Amino acid sequence: MTTVLDRIVAAHREAAAADTRELERLKEEAAAAPPARPFRKGLGHYGITVIAEIKRRSPSKGDLAPDLVPAVLAKAYADGGADCLSVLTEVEFFGGAAADLAEARSAVDLPILRKDFTVSEADVYDARAMGADAVLLIVAALSQSELSALRLLAHQLDMTAPVEVHDEEELERALDAGAKLVGVNQRDLRTFEVDAGRAERLAEAMPPGVVKVAESGIGNADDVRRLASGGYDAVLVGESLVTSAEPAAAVRMLKGA
Repeated sequence: MTTVLDRIVAAHREAAAADTRELERLKEEAAAAPPARPFRKGLGHYGITVIAEIKRRSPSKGDLAPDLVPAVLAKAYADGGADCLSVLTEVEFFGGAAADLAEARSAVDLPILRKDFTVSEADVYDARAMGADAVLLIVAALSQSELSALRLLAHQLDMTAPVEVHDEEELERALDAGAKLVGVNQRDLRTFEVDAGRAERLAEAMPPGVVKVAESGIGNADDVRRLASGGYDAVLVGESLVTSAEPAAAVRMLKGA
């Protein structure tokens, strides 16, 4: 049975195969970007870190905030005390754009994660060129060799590479690839169901020294407290923030947990 994740990854691999741009040119564009901001630095050092996400829509919920203004939302998140930003740049399924990331970065000084389905070296160079300080690698979307190579490339470009997992097998693959920052998505990208216990189970399997980030299904301070007590250093929150009438206050509420 073909899942939403399968369709998304297939679309990105098709686009990557059709990309005729020369890698040397992409390297030059990435090198010309402003220096990367330290995304990983400070995660969890002063209480649980909030990574606030700019997201227009999702395959499971449809439109969330289709008319959002990235600069305005980024400033609101910063005013609320967000430590980092995550910006969806995936176009077809999430309604994002590279311009959203560039606009958010120009509005605030916070480090920014490019949230997308990275499947090629060109994707990593594009992330740096558009101003991203970190690039997401999803284990379920990559072979082991791709995961290791793309994580190394991100490191060479001075970017952080959070590695997203959904189960124990994917966690083992992430650690084997050298991941030092692991995001546990509580939403299964194949079924889009949220399992609130997934993050707690996987946290127990992570070795010391790995920065732990919980993603999806986080809507209030109780969720944050539960994850903090389970050993998480950070939470990545999107839906509950982009749909809030007062996003700055919503971030403060999460930080207060």
